[in-house]
Amino acid sequence: MNQTSEAPAAAGAKVRKKPTRIHRAWFVAAVTFVTIIGAAAFRSLPGLLIDPLHQEFGWSRGTVGAAVSINLALYGLTAPFAAALMDRFGIRRVVAVALTVIAVGSGLTVWMTAAWQLLLCWGLLVGLGSGSMALAFAATVTNRWFTERRGLVSGILTAASASGQLIFLPLLSWMVTRHDWRPAAVTVALAALAVVPFVWLLLRDHPADVGLEPYGAPEFVEKPPPVTGAARRTISVLLKAMGTGPFWLLAGTFAICGASTNGLVQTHFVPAAHDHGMPVTAAASLLAVIGVFDVVGTIASGWFTDRFEPRRLLAVYYALRGVSLLFLPMLLASTVHPPMIFFIVFYGLDWVATVPPTLALCREQYGEDSAIVFGWVLASHQVGAALVAFLGGVARDAFGSYDVVWYAAGALCAAAALMALVIRRRPTAPMLLAQPA
Repeated sequence: MNQTSEAPAAAGAKVRKKPTRIHRAWFVAAVTFVTIIGAAAFRSLPGLLIDPLHQEFGWSRGTVGAAVSINLALYGLTAPFAAALMDRFGIRRVVAVALTVIAVGSGLTVWMTAAWQLLLCWGLLVGLGSGSMALAFAATVTNRWFTERRGLVSGILTAASASGQLIFLPLLSWMVTRHDWRPAAVTVALAALAVVPFVWLLLRDHPADVGLEPYGAPEFVEKPPPVTGAARRTISVLLKAMGTGPFWLLAGTFAICGASTNGLVQTHFVPAAHDHGMPVTAAASLLAVIGVFDVVGTIASGWFTDRFEPRRLLAVYYALRGVSLLFLPMLLASTVHPPMIFFIVFYGLDWVATVPPTLALCREQYGEDSAIVFGWVLASHQVGAALVAFLGGVARDAFGSYDVVWYAAGALCAAAALMALVIRRRPTAPMLLAQPA
């Protein structure tokens, strides 16, 4: 018998399966997409609740913004540790627990009567849970299951967050307007819980678990052993990355990305439009339209990232975003008019188009540790978002409008475009920042 046709010698070794017509990696990507949609449901809610909570409890917009700020900051700061925990305990376990924590935090808000309870439930619990479901999750799945089409897949998974906003925002705004904010919070909790069975039954940690090679890989790749010392490894990767210039440029540009999207538009667009007399449902529908075009823009950005220089893509994205924000104060009105629709479409295409090229640059610079490095870069994204979510509410309380915040965000985007252009190329093989403990 030909030696190459013999069965594997090692007892208990996994037998490699012949690839099916559609590679299993695409099914894993689909489950990941649905999972991120479920986690995104809660992120559709903050901008809708600023006015209702202000009216019911008398809390200032700055107080509500502080809860959003904690949520956004933890969303980012948890991500790198979650990426390391996925290396230790597996993607499936970490994600299932994270979705449950989101559901608990969202559900408990219906009984809150004091501001500290808002900070605990909305800020702490949901922040920790959603942080474990952050884009580092998408980066881990992409790195493990794909060696080709990584830019496209990262764009699709990034678009899942916008799809969640698209699905839930109109429904949640209708609930808040017609009934109360509490049914909306319960809906979010149920949506997160509904995804848990799909994660547990369908998601797999590595292609080797089902006897397949990663999509596009020329040969079978053994599953690495669990990586212990998750927290130590996460900090070690951060410390070594901090010694490199590209890390600070990527973190700086992504902080501005978060400030100009999640922190500003997602949190404050609805109350800002309402200040000009626009109904809440109309403003929420405009945000949902942003979600529609964000899906298109992010997937297209992933396709572009596979073909063009990611530094130049980032510079173009930030420059266009900054210009659009400078015009927004002139477009806000009591009704939806064509120039506002043009802004929504334009801004939607650019919303998180920055993610695929940022992921590509992390992968280029930091190799196997890129998911953890991207988790820290994402942390800067959420810190930027958290600062503007809080400061935007403070500015509204102080100046009576959001105009100064729109102009400042536009100027920051221009700075981000310049920062992206000076990220140096890495001519040699990617550096491994930290070896598994």
